[in-house]
Amino acid sequence: MAAPRGGNVDIGSRSRDPGDGGWFVTLALGVSLLKCLLVPTYHSTDFEVHRNWLAITHSLPVSRWYYEATSEWTLDYPPLFAWFEFALSHVAHYFDPEMLKVENLNYASPNTVLFQRFSVILSDVFFIYAAKQCCQCINDKKDRRDLLEKPVFILAVLLLWNFGLLIVDHIHFQYNGFLSGIMLLSIARMFQKRHLESALLFAVLLNFKHIYLYIAPAYGIYLLRSYCFTVNNPDGSIRWRSFSLLRFLALAVIVVLVFVVSFGPFIYLGQLPQVLSRLFPFKRGLCHAYWAPNFWALYNGADKSLSVVGIKMQLLNPSSVRTGSMTGGLVQEFEHSPSVLCLWFRPQGPPSFLRCLILCALSSFMFGWHVHEKAILLAILPFSLLAVSSAKDAGMYLILTTVGHFSLFPLLFTLQELPIKLLLMAIFTVFSFGSLKALFGKGNLLSRLEVLYVCGLLPLGLLCEIIYPLTPWQRRLPFIPLLLTSVYCALGITYTWIRLYISAFTGPAPSLKKHQ
Repeated sequence: MAAPRGGNVDIGSRSRDPGDGGWFVTLALGVSLLKCLLVPTYHSTDFEVHRNWLAITHSLPVSRWYYEATSEWTLDYPPLFAWFEFALSHVAHYFDPEMLKVENLNYASPNTVLFQRFSVILSDVFFIYAAKQCCQCINDKKDRRDLLEKPVFILAVLLLWNFGLLIVDHIHFQYNGFLSGIMLLSIARMFQKRHLESALLFAVLLNFKHIYLYIAPAYGIYLLRSYCFTVNNPDGSIRWRSFSLLRFLALAVIVVLVFVVSFGPFIYLGQLPQVLSRLFPFKRGLCHAYWAPNFWALYNGADKSLSVVGIKMQLLNPSSVRTGSMTGGLVQEFEHSPSVLCLWFRPQGPPSFLRCLILCALSSFMFGWHVHEKAILLAILPFSLLAVSSAKDAGMYLILTTVGHFSLFPLLFTLQELPIKLLLMAIFTVFSFGSLKALFGKGNLLSRLEVLYVCGLLPLGLLCEIIYPLTPWQRRLPFIPLLLTSVYCALGITYTWIRLYISAFTGPAPSLKKHQ
C-alpha cells in the first residue's frame, strides 16, 4: 500500500471520469446484485403502504386518490409520487393484477413481492447516476496509486454501499434511493454551476416527498445570494445593484411550473385542502412511535426517568403523572428553523451550500415534528461529500454515520435478518474508518472520548439484539431496547449537530478550496 497522504481535497472541480478502470461499474453491479439477494428478506408495513398506493392510483380516478381510506395506509405523499406509483401500477398489472385491488389488504403474493422489490432496485439506477455525478465533483490533485486512498473511490463506496439505504430500502422497503438520487444530482448540478437544473431537480424532489422541505432554506438562500446577485464587493458583501431580475424570474418560473404540474389537477378539482391535510397530519403527535434519536428522545427519556424517580421518592403524586403521552404541554408548539445566516453573510461557493444543507437536514431531524428515524439519511448521504474533503469533516461524518446507522437496527427486528444487518453494518463501518484514515494519513480522526463513545455501540448492540430478548423482561418491558438505542444514539447525533453548527459559524470555508 502506498504511504498515506494527508491534506484536503477540493470539491467543485471536475475530476477525471470516476469509471476509470471500470471500478465504478463494478461497485454499482456488485451492490445491485446484493440487493437482488435481499429480495426474500423481511419487509415492513411500508411494503403494504406502497402496494395500497399502487392499487389506489391504478383502480380509482384522480379525484379519489387523496380521499380513499379503505386501508389505514392512505396516500400521504405529494402528487408527483402518486403519479410515480400510477406509472408503476401499469407494469405491476403484468405481474399480478390482484395487487391492484384496493380491497386486497396486506396482499403479498410471490409475484407482488418480486415486482415491488425490483421496482426499488431498478429505480436505484437514478441513484447510481447521481452518485457518479457527485464523484465527478471531487478533484484530488495528488497522485494516489492505492485505490483505497482515492477520495473519488471512497465517496463512491460511501454512497453506493450506504448501509442505511440498503436496509431501509431493500429489506424494510422504501424508495429512498431513487429520491436521494434526485437530491444528490441536484447538489452535483449546483457544484457544476448549472443552477437552473439544480433548482428544477429540487422542485421536482419536493413534489415527490415533502420531507425535503427541511433543506429548502439552503437552496433558497444560496440561489438568491449566489445566483441572483451577480457581483460581490471585495469584502464579500453583495452589491444590491447587481441583482438580476431575469435570473430571479427564471428560478421562480421553474419552481412555479413544477408545482402547477404537480398540484394543478387537485387545485382544479378543489381538493388542495384535502391533499395538504394528508401531507401534514399534525394530529399524529410530536414523536413517532419509535423515538428517532434526536432532542425529543433525550427530552422524553429524561422526563420519564424523572417521573419514575419522583414517584419512588414520593415527590410526585402518581395520579398527576400522565403515561403513554409524549406530546403533552407547551413542547408541542416548539418549532426550529435552521440558521442560514452564514450562507448569506459568508458565501464561499457550493461547499458552503452543502454544509448549510446538511445543517438544515440535521437541525430538522433534531427538532422536527413526528420525525422518523429513517430521516437521518437525509443528512448522512450529502455528508459523504464533505467526509472526503477534510479530516475534521471526516471525523464528524464517522460519528454521525455510525451512530445514525446503528439507530436503524430496531427497524429490522426479525431473527433471520440479525446476521445480515450485523454483517453489512460491520463491513460498511470498517471500510469508512479504514479508508478515511488512509486518505488523511497522520493524526486521529476521532478523539479518545469519541472513540470510547462509538465503541460503546458494541455492548449496547450485544445487550439489545442478543441478551435482552432472551431475558424474562422482554415480555414485560419490550420497549427497553428501543429506549436505550434512541437515547444513546441521540447523544452522538446531538454532539455532531453541535460541532457542525459551530463550524458553520466560526470556521473558514470547510477545509475546502474556495469554489471559483
